[in-house]
Amino acid sequence: MARIVMKFGGTSVADLDRIHNVARHVKREVDAGHQVAVVVSAMAGKTNELVGWVQNMPKVTGANSPFYDAREYDAIVASGEQVTSGLLAIALQSLGVNARSWQGWQIPIKTDSAHGAARIEDIDGTELIRRMEEESQVAVVAGFQGIGPDNRIATLGRGGSDTSAVAIAAGIKADRCDIYTDVDGVYTTDPRVEPKARRLKKIAFEEMLEMASLGAKVLQVRSVELAMVHKVRTFVRSSFDDPDAPGMGDLMNPPGTLICDEDEIVEQEVVTGIAYAKDEAQISLRRVADRPGVSAAIFGPLAENHINVDMIVQNISEDGSRTDITFTVPSGDLDKAMAVLGKQKDAIGYDVIQSERGLVKVSVIGIGMRSHAGVAASAFQALAGKGINIKAITTSEIKISVLIDEAYAELAVRTLHSCYGLDKS
Repeated sequence: MARIVMKFGGTSVADLDRIHNVARHVKREVDAGHQVAVVVSAMAGKTNELVGWVQNMPKVTGANSPFYDAREYDAIVASGEQVTSGLLAIALQSLGVNARSWQGWQIPIKTDSAHGAARIEDIDGTELIRRMEEESQVAVVAGFQGIGPDNRIATLGRGGSDTSAVAIAAGIKADRCDIYTDVDGVYTTDPRVEPKARRLKKIAFEEMLEMASLGAKVLQVRSVELAMVHKVRTFVRSSFDDPDAPGMGDLMNPPGTLICDEDEIVEQEVVTGIAYAKDEAQISLRRVADRPGVSAAIFGPLAENHINVDMIVQNISEDGSRTDITFTVPSGDLDKAMAVLGKQKDAIGYDVIQSERGLVKVSVIGIGMRSHAGVAASAFQALAGKGINIKAITTSEIKISVLIDEAYAELAVRTLHSCYGLDKS
C-alpha cells in the first residue's frame, strides 16, 4: 500500500465525461489499496472566463481606474477549482468511493499575502491523513488556492494546481505525486517542433527545473522547486490513457516520466533535452558610465516594477570608462521596461537605449554537461552550420542558452536535438 497524490489539469477535467474518466483513474488506485488525495484544476477555459469577468467589471461600472481589489480577484477565480472538486467527489461517490471535496482554506494551505501570486508557507496534512487511515476517504482538493494571513482566499498564480499537488504530497508524506496532463510524459523537446522527440523515462529535478523555466510547458516552475526541496518523486502521466490499461496501476514505474533525484538515474546522458522560449525582447544601453551603482540603477527599478530580466551581457570599452549592457525581458514587458529605464536615464547615464522584439531563447540542458567538455562548442558549430546567428549566450553548470531571431527557432531546436543524438532511440 502507498500514499499517492494525483493531480489533474484543466484539459483532464474539461467536461463531465472527462471528470468521470478521472474518477476511474482514482478508483483504480483506491481499489489497489492505496491512500489517495486528488488535486484538481478548473475545467478547461473556466479560469480565463473568470479572469475576463474580473477585468471587464470596472469597464461595465464606468470606474475611473481599470484596477481591482486583488482579494476579490482571488475570491472569484478560485471558484473554478471549487466546482471541479465538488463534481469529482460526486463522481467518485457514484462509483462507490468514499470521497470528500476540500477547499484550500479547509486543510488549511497557508500562504503569504501576495494575492494573485501567493506562495505556500505551510500545510497541515493531519486531518487528511487521519481520514485516509481511519475512514479510507479520498480527499479531492481544489488546487491553485490557499488562505492568506488576512484570512482570505489567496491564489497561487497560473499553474498553481501543480504547486498545490506537490506541496500536499510533501505535507502528507506521499510516496509519489502523479501529475496527469494532456501529454504522456516529458520529451527531449517539443514533439510539435521535432517529430523525433523521445519521451524520457526519468529526468532529474534540476534538469526539469531548467526545462520548465526555459520554456517547457509540462510543469509549473514552482512545483518543480518544491518537489526538489522535499524530494517528492513526481510522475508526469497522461489522463487520456485508458484507466484500466495494463501497467497503469504499476506502483513504482507507471507509464510516463519520473522526475526524481539525480541519484536515481544510473546512466545520465550528456544532454537531456532542448527547450525554447518565444516572445523574448532585447534591450541595450549604450555607453554607460562604468562605475559602482549603475547596475543597481538599471535592474533595481525593473525589479520594483515586476519586470523579469533574463540574459545579461556586458561589454567594457578599451579604456574601462564606458560599457554597453544588454539584457532580455519578456516581449510583453518591453514597453513598460523602456518607460522605466527612460525615467532612470540621468541616474544610469547611458547615451542611447535600443530595443528589439522577435527573439527566441533556445537552451541545451543536461546534468551530464558537468563532466563533459565541448558541449557548448558543438552547439555553436551546429548553429553556425545552419547560418543561425547568436545574439547572446548564457551558461550554467547544466545548461547553455542562446538568443536568436525567432524566425530560426524551430530550425535551431531541430538542429541541436540532432546534434546531441536525442533523435536516436
